[in-house]
Amino acid sequence: MDMSAGERKGLSLFALIMIGIGSIFGSGWLFGAGAAAQVAGPAALVAWVIGALFIGMIAMSYAEVGSAYPIPGGMARYGHLSHGPVLGFLTGWAVWIATASLIPIESIAATQYMTSWSFGWAKGLVDPATHQLTLSGTAVALVLTLALWLTCFWSVQLLARANTVLTLVKFAIPVLAVLALVGSGFHTSNFTAHGGFAPYGWPAVLTAVTTCGVVFAFNGFQAVVNLGGAAKNPGRAIPVALVGALALGLVIYLALQAAYLGAVPPELLARSGGWQGVSLNSPFADLAGLLMLHWVVTMLQFGAFISPAGSNIANVASAAYMVTNLAETRFFPRKLAAVHPRYGTARPAMWLNLGFSVVLLLTVGRSWQALAGVVSAAMVISYLIGPIAVGVLRRTRPELPRPFRLPAAGVLCPVTFAFAACALYWSKWPETGKITVLTLVAAPVAALVLWRRGELTKGREASGKGGRGASLLMQFAPAWWMIAFLVWTAAVSALGGREFGGRDILPGVLGTVLIAVTAPLFYFWAVRSGVRAHERGLTGDPSPAEAAPTPAATPDDARPMASV
Repeated sequence: MDMSAGERKGLSLFALIMIGIGSIFGSGWLFGAGAAAQVAGPAALVAWVIGALFIGMIAMSYAEVGSAYPIPGGMARYGHLSHGPVLGFLTGWAVWIATASLIPIESIAATQYMTSWSFGWAKGLVDPATHQLTLSGTAVALVLTLALWLTCFWSVQLLARANTVLTLVKFAIPVLAVLALVGSGFHTSNFTAHGGFAPYGWPAVLTAVTTCGVVFAFNGFQAVVNLGGAAKNPGRAIPVALVGALALGLVIYLALQAAYLGAVPPELLARSGGWQGVSLNSPFADLAGLLMLHWVVTMLQFGAFISPAGSNIANVASAAYMVTNLAETRFFPRKLAAVHPRYGTARPAMWLNLGFSVVLLLTVGRSWQALAGVVSAAMVISYLIGPIAVGVLRRTRPELPRPFRLPAAGVLCPVTFAFAACALYWSKWPETGKITVLTLVAAPVAALVLWRRGELTKGREASGKGGRGASLLMQFAPAWWMIAFLVWTAAVSALGGREFGGRDILPGVLGTVLIAVTAPLFYFWAVRSGVRAHERGLTGDPSPAEAAPTPAATPDDARPMASV
């Protein structure tokens, strides 16, 4: 999207809240309740509360940094502001992967819900045995991804103006679905039968937080942070929009989960041998079909297109902002930040995101459930820099105007980081290993880019040390904590309990305890590294005036007033 246009303060608080709610109600509500129930049983309700608490803590740390530096797509820049170029690229890379991955997963969701259609060809989109997309299903998902991308490519402003209407429709559909399912017959016995409230233990509840779309569903808060820089009053708008969108999202997701748990016919639950056996391609639509609620099936089929399409408006915009920010820090080619003079869209960035989406669809994107686990792990990594940036900037930029200040930051920031570390562990092995490798690929790329830019020589002069190796070490010094943390977490994950996908060398909750105890050590290491990076002049920290949006365009300005 047009960074110059996007940086103009034009979004109202209501519009920003609508963006947040619209992003939260994407495909997560279509699949999250069914997936969480299959993993955790009725205790899936607790998973949603834990997920909302976790995301709320993360969101508030980003609210302070985002209100101080209201940069559209700023989540890709905060690592650079707090620790310098190398960590900035590592975290920006992780944020971009997490955000760009949301584009194809919404198309996969819509494709899977097509199997509830009465057409014969629609039934063949998903393999009934593996619940994965067939070749024809993958083709349909690709077409849907391309269609939405082209719409944003040509007319992003039109979609931005339609976002509020789409959000209201998306909000109404799950509410009506809850009322219909509860009214059809609510079986309270489902909450205690077949193993009790937590039939698979509490570790399964923790796993559900990151592998069943709970974190994925609430990830819509990023749209508020990434696009909040275009708000009229970012300092007030960002935290208020975050709280409003997350609170409303939690209420609706709890209602959806409870309605799903209570509406499953007891005979189906008994025939399936418990919740783990209840596997539906299109959870709510298939359940409504079993209950003969045909009008609900039709409504959900319609919602399966509206919800993902509406969310992808913000996803496509945010992903383009991420690429633009990485291009502005010169770790991505500057040409990717080029903006179309007429449409105000960063088209080269959008092309890159489209290519990445296609690769995901053709490799790991065989089902919503499979991709959601990987995407959620990437999201958790992208969250790590939020509380750390607060700790660093509180020490290095105490004079920085902060329209919103996180209360009790000295306690909440390390606790929030520890929570994020545990959530990454709960993502289960081998997903933790895969996303660690995918993130750390950025480290040698960063070294190569810095060398080609000649910035290693500048680093040597700043440090007063001779030799290129010394300057390379100085550039990487603020990022070693991140590299060590990811390797450590992946190693503990591989050795963790079977319920978390590990080899059971650290059985039960022992792995979680180990991660929780060591996480604060990494947090304080990270904060200290950031402070030293500022002392060495590695951060290139802009002043608030430089980071703030440019003045609003006048009515006579012919440039586009795009806010997304």
